[in-house]
Amino acid sequence: MNDKSSYTIDVQVETRFVPDQSKPDDNRYVFAYTVTLRNAGAVPARLLTRHWIITDANGKVEEVRGDGVVGEQPWMRPGDDYQYTSGAVLETAVGTMRGSYQMLADDGTRFEAPIPPFTLSIPRTLH
Repeated sequence: MNDKSSYTIDVQVETRFVPDQSKPDDNRYVFAYTVTLRNAGAVPARLLTRHWIITDANGKVEEVRGDGVVGEQPWMRPGDDYQYTSGAVLETAVGTMRGSYQMLADDGTRFEAPIPPFTLSIPRTLH
């Protein structure tokens, strides 16, 4: 039973600008993002590592790799959701993030859960 549908993690992201931690005059823009993971596959799986690619409006790219998310390596049964909130600091008012989670299914299969690209941007302001 090694068809791809057995190993599916849906990833949804909501973002928000954090004005009280940001200093636009110093090119510091802080964003929070809340990620909801859902095991849409047929096999329980654990999130092992993450890989983020963060690009700001100047084209500066930062790659972040690490174990788990917010200090955890959540294990999800089929149908389970896992949600966490983290943050990113950019030098510009707009940027994008994308990446993937490396997963390990209970049957020993390793697979990637892609994180679709999403935009970080400050709310539109009138000048």
